[in-house]
Amino acid sequence: MSRNLKIIIAVVALAVILPVAYWLVLPLFRSEAVDEDFPGGKTQAEFEATTQAVSGETRQMDEAMPGSVADASILLSGEFYDVAHEGEGKATVYQLADGARALRFEDFSVLNGPDLHVYLVPVDPVPNAFGTPIEGYHDLGRLKGNVGNQNYDIPADLDLSPFKSVVIWCEPFSVPFAAAALK
Repeated sequence: MSRNLKIIIAVVALAVILPVAYWLVLPLFRSEAVDEDFPGGKTQAEFEATTQAVSGETRQMDEAMPGSVADASILLSGEFYDVAHEGEGKATVYQLADGARALRFEDFSVLNGPDLHVYLVPVDPVPNAFGTPIEGYHDLGRLKGNVGNQNYDIPADLDLSPFKSVVIWCEPFSVPFAAAALK
């Protein structure tokens, strides 16, 4: 093989390998923070104040409770645990006043990675199985950020009874980063 052909092959290989390596490795060194309000524009503190008022608990508040706080109920909840990578925070499924359902992450953080998605899965605990998809999952969409409070709409026609966990899933490698058992 001639020297010129070797140089051309090396240049083409680098032209392919460098962008792929950049896409795979860069997210590990970058955080994407999100801080969404409680679904419907309410903060978690406003929701908790309403929940405590409805449940009959008394609580001293520094400010008057806003009149627009949605009446929501908790359907499922769990704390994130490490699977292939460290994860922390709380995952909660809410039934909102308008009948909609939302999955909310609070105080959430996970290692960033390429093309992370939020899956509902029918297993608990989630196995640390590289390259093995979890059968029966439902994809709620791309992870909005690897740090912070965020909301994901749950389709109205989706039966939640088969799902036991929420998992942060890396699409390109079929790897569960972190998960939370929903109870």
